[in-house]
Amino acid sequence: MKNCLECGEKIVGREDKKFCSDGCRNAYNNKINKDSNNYMRNINNKLRKNYRILSELNTEGKSKTTRAKLFSKGFDFDFFTNILNTKTGNTYYFLYDQGYMLLDNDYYMLVKKDI
Repeated sequence: MKNCLECGEKIVGREDKKFCSDGCRNAYNNKINKDSNNYMRNINNKLRKNYRILSELNTEGKSKTTRAKLFSKGFDFDFFTNILNTKTGNTYYFLYDQGYMLLDNDYYMLVKKDI
């Protein structure tokens, strides 16, 4: 007989079972992954917040805004999903399909990619 890796109870069933229940399996895996999950959760929350801000300010698919307006809404310029360098030398930072490009005088062009 084997014992559950989480609670130590005897396991009944298949030979290869490691846990007595789904609850124990989930609890065990949550403990193991806690640190990396918190780190990933925090980054995903920042990406999600940035995406919401761009979507809110760019309802037409293309618009302009200021750095101050983005900051006032809590936008974090350190978090984006990819960078697009165009043939003309422009650099766009994207959060999934929502992007932005720095213009002159702390203005930003907001764009939305067609998917």
